[in-house]
Amino acid sequence: MANLATPNMPSSNLNATAAFYASLGFEVAYRDENWMILTGHGMTLEFFLAPGVDPATSAYGACLRLDDVDAFYAVIQAAGIEETDHGAPRSHSPRLEPSGLRIGALIDPDGNLLRLIQNTD
Repeated sequence: MANLATPNMPSSNLNATAAFYASLGFEVAYRDENWMILTGHGMTLEFFLAPGVDPATSAYGACLRLDDVDAFYAVIQAAGIEETDHGAPRSHSPRLEPSGLRIGALIDPDGNLLRLIQNTD
């Protein structure tokens, strides 16, 4: 097995988190009362139960490095996640950044920031 790192992010409600990410094509790979592992699109996301997490002040996040950022962003749009500058959940379409990378974003209902980064050759 190759080396692997997975983000660990808070969830105020594991059922709601599972439903949100299911709309994006993720499935529950493991679940107990305080921990959940989701897999989808060749990625693994892990969540710990944190009932007091405040989406407006959460500083949790992860970078998702994607071979096709536009295809994954199309999944986000198809799930009806609004592209806006405030609130959660929300999305930001991929764009070319000064770094030379194309980066978009997904903010989940608990305020976790998932940066969507196009892999480079």
